[in-house]
Amino acid sequence: MPPKKKNAKNDEDLGAMRAARFGRVKNNLSMGFVGLPNVGKSTLTNLLAGASHAEAANYPFCTIDPNVVQCVVPDQKFTYLAKTYKPPSVVPAILKVVDIAGLIRGASEGAGLGNAFLSHIAAVDGIFHLVRAFESDEIVHVDDSVDPIRDLETIQGELCLKDIDTLGKVLENEKNRIRKEKGIARSAEPPLTELFQNAYDKCEELLKSNTPVQTGEFNSAEVEMIKDWGLITTKPQVYVVNLSKKNFIRKGSKWLGKIQEWVQSHGGGQIIPMSCEFEQELFDLKDDPAAQQAYLDECTKEAQDMGLKGPQFVVKSVIPRLIRSGRTALCLQSFYTAGPKEVRAWTIQQGTLAPQAAGVIHTDFEKGFIKAEVANFDDFKAHHEGAASMAKVKEAGKYRQEGKTYAMQEGDIVVFMHNTSKSKK
Repeated sequence: MPPKKKNAKNDEDLGAMRAARFGRVKNNLSMGFVGLPNVGKSTLTNLLAGASHAEAANYPFCTIDPNVVQCVVPDQKFTYLAKTYKPPSVVPAILKVVDIAGLIRGASEGAGLGNAFLSHIAAVDGIFHLVRAFESDEIVHVDDSVDPIRDLETIQGELCLKDIDTLGKVLENEKNRIRKEKGIARSAEPPLTELFQNAYDKCEELLKSNTPVQTGEFNSAEVEMIKDWGLITTKPQVYVVNLSKKNFIRKGSKWLGKIQEWVQSHGGGQIIPMSCEFEQELFDLKDDPAAQQAYLDECTKEAQDMGLKGPQFVVKSVIPRLIRSGRTALCLQSFYTAGPKEVRAWTIQQGTLAPQAAGVIHTDFEKGFIKAEVANFDDFKAHHEGAASMAKVKEAGKYRQEGKTYAMQEGDIVVFMHNTSKSKK
């Protein structure tokens, strides 16, 4: 695998923010697995559905239906608060993930599940683009051979073709709107606004080069316009590469460098190498933590026997990273409420102001918002001296009051003060 750039994390965050600008402003956003048949989507979805996290021991973990799951978001801060307060109820943050049926070449024209497949993609807010980079005589590839680059071209091509078709309809609808508004004959070519024409031309150029619209450069007015066009490729994407167990352990494959080059030449994006084979074997030992650790140690020793040593070759599950990457792609973050009865992680979008965050708990809290009493998690951990209270944090001057213009930060522990009489009006 090619070495990471020093600023890879910043690049990923910037890419996520760029993609999320086209998204819906909601707190219950979802990611969807997209890929060809037999690449591991259902296996990975099932692994996410059964992902066992200590902080969710008494959380009613559920599968919404056979292809939609809610994944508990791994969160060390939340776990720390739960262990500190030891409440009877703990409610972690979750990420909804959809297993979208396999796409085949020609889906944009109705082949296979065709339009149903594309409508399922339209219903999610971000995409896990899963590609197969493992050989198997037992699992047949839809195109009879393993070639992740060809598969990437197929999936991206079908999404872009669908968007090109959508873009044509958007153009025709805009022309008809202007004709009607200005009383122009149907045979006449109506004048398009500069804003519309610029946004349209940029989208068309990207799509014809098989590049997602979300990677393009647009001003804020163009973004607001494009939001209403219903383009699939405006959704943030995370590329997930399903390797064989052996290649996952050795952190290498003949395909990873080629995939990196392809992704960079098609707008960039985060790439997560993983192995469904490895993850399934690890998951099957879930009822025996000691056996799980022994399995991980065995895999790490296998890497060492190949001369691969160092912390980067310590083998561990990628499932937690995958879940967190989905949240990052959707620009979601958590704040916490903590007390003797319950510790809960609440999901909001980055940039959410305090009154709107209060509204996630209850709409009355937003309507009657007075102030937010806030302590950052790091300050709480540094000063609470083991106590399940904010007393020591207050003594240290790290407990503050924030007003209506405060933008919530990742890891805020909050108590919202609200006027109950105002909220009932």
